[in-house]
Amino acid sequence: MPLQDCNCIEQSAQLKDQATVTRYLKKVMAEDAIAPLKKIPTGLFIQSLKFYNSSEVSLTGYLWQRYDYSESNALRLEEGEIGFIFPEQVNSGSDITPIEVYREKTAQGELIGWYFEVTVRQPFDYSKYPFDHKTVWLRIWPKDFTKNIVLTPHLASYKGTGIKDRFAYEKAIVLGSWSHQDTYFNYKLATYDTNFGFLQNLGDTRNDIVGWDKQFPELHMNIVVKRKFENAFVVYLLPLFLITALLFGATLTISSEKKTKDSLGFNAFGFIGATSGLFFVLMLAHIQLRQEFEGTSIVYIEYFYIFMYIFLVLVTANAYLFSIRYKGGKNWIVYRNNLLPKLLFWPIFTCVLVIITYWIM
Repeated sequence: MPLQDCNCIEQSAQLKDQATVTRYLKKVMAEDAIAPLKKIPTGLFIQSLKFYNSSEVSLTGYLWQRYDYSESNALRLEEGEIGFIFPEQVNSGSDITPIEVYREKTAQGELIGWYFEVTVRQPFDYSKYPFDHKTVWLRIWPKDFTKNIVLTPHLASYKGTGIKDRFAYEKAIVLGSWSHQDTYFNYKLATYDTNFGFLQNLGDTRNDIVGWDKQFPELHMNIVVKRKFENAFVVYLLPLFLITALLFGATLTISSEKKTKDSLGFNAFGFIGATSGLFFVLMLAHIQLRQEFEGTSIVYIEYFYIFMYIFLVLVTANAYLFSIRYKGGKNWIVYRNNLLPKLLFWPIFTCVLVIITYWIM
C-alpha cells in the first residue's frame, strides 16, 4: 500500500464533531457513491507508543466498533468479516493478533472491542532534529474492504474531541524522549492501481467495491508528539560545544614568544595530535547520530558536525602556517602571535551556526 506523509494535515481537517464528519463525507462522496455507504463507527484508545527506529513505531491499545443492525444486515457480514485491518502493519515478532475483549448487544446494534498490539512503518521527516514534531498515524480499513464500507470516528465515546482537546490516549503514557501534543481523527483520500484480484472494476461502486479510478476516504487516527530537546542536547550538542571549547583552548597556545611557548608547550606536531584526538571524538559522536537516523537525509544537527570537520582542518592549517612563519596574506596569520584567528574564532563559529539554523529552520 502506498505510504502517505502524515507529518501535516493535507487532505482533510480534524474531524472534531459528527457534523464535520457528515459534511466531509457528503462532499467527497456526493458524485462517486452510487451505492449507499455503510458506516461503521470506530474508536481507539492508545495505551503505549514507542519508536523502534527512524521509521517503525509500536502502539498498543483498544479499538472498538459499533455495528448497527440495519447496517450489518445490509452488508451481510459473516462473523469472520467483522473487524479491522492496519494496512501499514509490519511483523515485529512481538505483535499479537487483535484479541476480542468485550462484546455488548443492545436493541439497536452490537458493540465489539479488541485489544491490539501493532508495529507500523511510516516515513518521518527528521530534517529539523532535535526541534522536530512527529505525527504517528494509524490507517484503519474495515476487515472486508471490498464492500462499500466507510469507517467513521466514534466521537460520541470521548469526553471532548475539539481542536484543543487531547483524547484517546492513556494520560500516564510513557513516551521517553517525546511529549504528547495532540490527537485527532481525519480522512485521507486513497486510490489504488489494482482490483485486488476481483473481476469487477474496482471503481464500480454499484458492485459495492471501491478502486482505482475513484477516491475513497480512509479513516486515520493521528497522535502528534514533540521531541524533548534535553536528551539531544546532552547526547549530541554538549559534546560538540566542549570539543569547540577545547579547540579554542588549543588555539590560544599558539605563540612565537619563547617564554609562552615553554610554558604552554606549543608546537605544530603537538597541535596536530590534539586536533586529531578531537576529530576522533567528533567522528564517534557523528557515527552514533547517523546510526539513529539510518536511511534518512542529513538532519539539522548533523550540519554542525560537518562544519566542525571543516573548522578542525582550518584551525589546524592555521597552526601549521603560523609555525612555518607563513608570510602570505599580509602576515595576518603571524600578526601579534596569531591574534586575528583567535579573535575571529567564536564570531565565525557562531555566525555559521546561525546561518545553518536560518537555512534549515
